Amino acid sequence: MFVLELTYTAPIEDVDAVLEAHVAWLDAQYEKGIFLASGRKDPRDGGMILAVSEDRAAIERIAATDPFVGAGVCAYRVTEFVATKTAPELERYREAPR
Repeated sequence: MFVLELTYTAPIEDVDAVLEAHVAWLDAQYEKGIFLASGRKDPRDGGMILAVSEDRAAIERIAATDPFVGAGVCAYRVTEFVATKTAPELERYREAPR
């Protein structure tokens, strides 16, 4: 499982100019079953995404296609973790410790 942390690198007005395309990109990742949750940070200086994939390289490739990245308004930090405990609704994403 992965936590993707977005940090805005441009003024919020520039971020908002690309927001509609970013939301459409998010929707596409949800449809593929890759993203589980996402939202803005508070204060609004970026966002967070919880994602699933078999490998980090795939997640990094997906993040690179975010319209925010293409517009140069955010940077990503990707953190991988092993989800050994989950809420019942996320049970299928549990992993054995490595």
